[in-house]
Amino acid sequence: MFERANYLWRLGVTGACFALFSIGGSLLTALVFPPLRLLPGGEPHRNRRTQALIQRFFSLLIGLLRGLGVMRLELHNAEALSRCRNMLVFANHPSYLDVVVMLSLMPRSSCVVNSRLWGSPFWGGVVRAAGYIRNDAPETLVDDCVAALEGGEPLIIFPEGTRSVPGRPLRMSRGAAHIALRSGRDILPVVLTCDPPTLTKGMPWYHIPRRAFTFRLEVGSPLKVSDCVDLDEPASLASRKLTAYLENYFTRELNRHECRNQRT
Repeated sequence: MFERANYLWRLGVTGACFALFSIGGSLLTALVFPPLRLLPGGEPHRNRRTQALIQRFFSLLIGLLRGLGVMRLELHNAEALSRCRNMLVFANHPSYLDVVVMLSLMPRSSCVVNSRLWGSPFWGGVVRAAGYIRNDAPETLVDDCVAALEGGEPLIIFPEGTRSVPGRPLRMSRGAAHIALRSGRDILPVVLTCDPPTLTKGMPWYHIPRRAFTFRLEVGSPLKVSDCVDLDEPASLASRKLTAYLENYFTRELNRHECRNQRT
């Protein structure tokens, strides 16, 4: 009886947080951003104010999920995210919550996001106001990412391009490697795990696990691109090798986490 009641409680909280997530984006666009545009400063200043608001809103959502017993959050070296500047932040993508957790820890950051959000009635206005970068313009994507880094912002990228499918090998696109090679910036790797898996690709929000899930975030040591590949090689070959390097790095780290969990 207790387990059933706990499950229904977590299901209700999850649904309420999803509703808050959607409604919150609309309220920010309608009520908060218009007066923000009247404050002094150009577009970069408006973007930073928006990013700071997103960080606080996502912190509230994560706080609710944790406080109401839906999720547990384990952070390792997370302070590196709040301190980083002019760096590429590469993370694997196991869950819908990945970007929410990461942005809740970063008061200032840009992000490459799915172009479908630009047409969203809930978050379209938010991603535009934050100055995020859409992922559907290959002719300008790399240049936009390099410009964001030159402006002093860390840039979050999920090299897989979409959420992982549990049990399948990690596959990363070469777009992230092209950005790393063109920008020459260090890569800050972030390994994310969610146990039991939830909000994965193709999983509706109401398919929650039978117990509270543990979301784990671990920030690794920065990677210099020149230590990963030979920069004198042709760009196409270097991007292919860097992509393979990143796939091996994240696969190795995820396997290490899985082995530790099994021992625990």
